[in-house]
Amino acid sequence: MDNNKKTLFDKVWDAHVVETVPDGPQIIYIDKHLIHEVTSPQAFAELEARNLEIFRPKQIVATADHNVPTWNQDKPIRDELSRNQVEQLTENCKKNNIELFGLGHPYQGIVHIIAPELGITQPGMSIVCGDSHTSTHGAFGAIAFGIGTSQVAQVFASQCLLLNKPKSMRITVSGKLNPHVQPKDVILYIISKIGTDGGTGYFCEYAGNVFEEMSMEGRMTVCNMSIEMGARGGMIAPDKTTFDYVKDKTYAPKREEWHDKVAYWKTLTTDEGAVFDKELTFNAADIFPMITYGTNPGMGISVHEVIPVPQNESEEKALQYMGLKAGQEVTAIEVHHVFIGSCTNARIEDFRSAAEYIKGKSKSESVKALIVPGSQQVVKQIYEEGLDKIFNDAGFQIRQPGCSACLAMNDDKIPEGEYCVSTSNRNFEGRQGQGARTILASPLTAAKAAIEGRISAFESLN
Repeated sequence: MDNNKKTLFDKVWDAHVVETVPDGPQIIYIDKHLIHEVTSPQAFAELEARNLEIFRPKQIVATADHNVPTWNQDKPIRDELSRNQVEQLTENCKKNNIELFGLGHPYQGIVHIIAPELGITQPGMSIVCGDSHTSTHGAFGAIAFGIGTSQVAQVFASQCLLLNKPKSMRITVSGKLNPHVQPKDVILYIISKIGTDGGTGYFCEYAGNVFEEMSMEGRMTVCNMSIEMGARGGMIAPDKTTFDYVKDKTYAPKREEWHDKVAYWKTLTTDEGAVFDKELTFNAADIFPMITYGTNPGMGISVHEVIPVPQNESEEKALQYMGLKAGQEVTAIEVHHVFIGSCTNARIEDFRSAAEYIKGKSKSESVKALIVPGSQQVVKQIYEEGLDKIFNDAGFQIRQPGCSACLAMNDDKIPEGEYCVSTSNRNFEGRQGQGARTILASPLTAAKAAIEGRISAFESLN
């Protein structure tokens, strides 16, 4: 093996090593620290208790997203716990001179949506957040991962983390995708094949023409769900698509600095001949629109398949919770809720694809369908492009930005025993509300379920 040949992950990781403990972990510098109202209060409290200051407040960006209401955001939050957390974040940011995009701010939204759309997320960075879906930002060729509350405090105090370098994995998907297959289907397919622990211990690079041809929104969806296969994070090499997306964003480099940065970003590709600890390859032609049928993202099938026979006790339990039986057609699942939103699928491209399908149709009377944009910027685009009219005419409800029905930390909960086709990332028991039954899908598959009141395959493959 030629030790000079480096993977994309090696290049970005090595550029952030401050110090290496002999035969041990490394101290890694963190470029950007993203925070929200749920995982930061304890870390702020720890620093105060130890009489420590925030080391680099300008490297931190905060927003309120997890338990903010998606109705009447201009009014006081009714739920006391949620209100206290949001107020605590506001107070902590003010006290420590941290930039906060709180409720009412034009940049407020889901943390993993606002950072990329504002140009805060850039190639070659190291990015952390007290939130597992921080892997989203890897779509830019950044090393991005979720951290625990004690690590949030570490970054506050030192702008560094003590870490063991993960192993490297490459997943290559090549060929031509089938009609109606979206990036969400690609990642759900991969997870269905390798399982929820197939990436454990690895940082994963996605390669092949399928990812190269994806928009940045699509790449973010894929990297967002890397965590659902157990990976520490996911990455895609930056290219022209990346540079075009970042250029002219609010916080993007300008003028000379822009040219210097792009010159560096162009070096962030895996060297030919670099060796990965694990390599997996898939054929795009094998991927069709996907759904999950169980209680983890690995329990996925295409909409053309029937519910499979459980292979173990855990799968049997999952089917029982979901109220499904082996051999059942997916069209037999009556849907009463559809949620298009979350840090996985609440970008403008997701709403465009849903609106394109919905246009001129009406949702099933039995379905409550929520459209929850990922940020105030996405809200603006929805209205500027007239997508609001399409959604409203079809009977969909447009809400205000937040994590919403992804994790039931606010009022947007799914009732017990009812099915929700959701564009979010997790379908664990109780994730969307106690006893709620979550079926993960792409925005297009979710939109179709809202119109028909059930899950179904697309009529034609054209």
